[in-house]
Amino acid sequence: MKLTARQLAEALHGTVEGDPDVEVTSFSKIEHGKPGQLCFFANPKYESYVYTSKASVLLVNRDFTPKSPVTPVLVRVDNAYNALAELLKYVSEQNKAYKCRRTLRSHIAWSAKLGRKVWIGDYVTVGRKTVIGECTRIENNVTIGENVTIGHHCIIYPGVHIFPGTVIGDRVILHSGCVIGDDGFGNARREDGSWEKIEHVGNVIIGNDVELGSNTCVDKAPMESTIIQNGVRVDNLCQIAHNVVVGENTAMAAQTGIAGSTIVGKNCIFAGQVGIVGHVKIADNTTIGAKSGMIGNVRQPGNTYFGTPAILHKTYLKSYAKFKQSGEE
Repeated sequence: MKLTARQLAEALHGTVEGDPDVEVTSFSKIEHGKPGQLCFFANPKYESYVYTSKASVLLVNRDFTPKSPVTPVLVRVDNAYNALAELLKYVSEQNKAYKCRRTLRSHIAWSAKLGRKVWIGDYVTVGRKTVIGECTRIENNVTIGENVTIGHHCIIYPGVHIFPGTVIGDRVILHSGCVIGDDGFGNARREDGSWEKIEHVGNVIIGNDVELGSNTCVDKAPMESTIIQNGVRVDNLCQIAHNVVVGENTAMAAQTGIAGSTIVGKNCIFAGQVGIVGHVKIADNTTIGAKSGMIGNVRQPGNTYFGTPAILHKTYLKSYAKFKQSGEE
């Protein structure tokens, strides 16, 4: 990567304050910035580094007013954090190798259909009648079952297992160790106390622009589908059970678990280690704090919950204040 401040400003719809021809070749955190590097400043906690940074270019918000002289050339944008995300995506796209690759160390069924510029790593298995869209990259040791559909410009990282019948949209990222479409936890109790397995004949449907973190599991449904809608972001080590529906643009942090047949609304945020019981509905724009356990329906959109069992955040803070006071007496 080699970009001038002028090129950065044009790409990010910003303005340059300083030498527009200064070049950068790499990225760095603001506290580690060196000549030739690009840094960004968005969090006020790091303002002191603005005045000591040796970076060549610094992305800042338009309304930032320096309190002391600044060495880097400033590129002012509407939102420095979002602009950096756009820039990193642009550089990543430029570095991708969109080219066709096959290897004798992989097994691709004769009836599978691969689009243009599909990249296949070593020891990959692609099942019968599977369709993979153009410019999708399948890394080493991936297993893709029969009758799977994968869209274009996807990235499937090493060690992912995709079970038969799964449908995956465009621009989906599955990180290492994901298991998509395995059986859900379905068992029926017999009269003698033993368990009878419930066969799962449904599938998993994943929309466009979804990213699932490493070792995340999405179970297929006994009937019909487990559905992850467009724009969902899931961190590492999460569990999404059978027949769950996750609404558009919902995000969940590591070790979140959602039990079967739960319906999660759009634009929700679940912090780390959130647990949600089965057969409930979570309204749109719901936020649930870390280590919280949701045991019932959330009917009103836009609220924040905390605790186990989870209650409204304001109520939780009042209760916790009284709890602390009782312990101090």
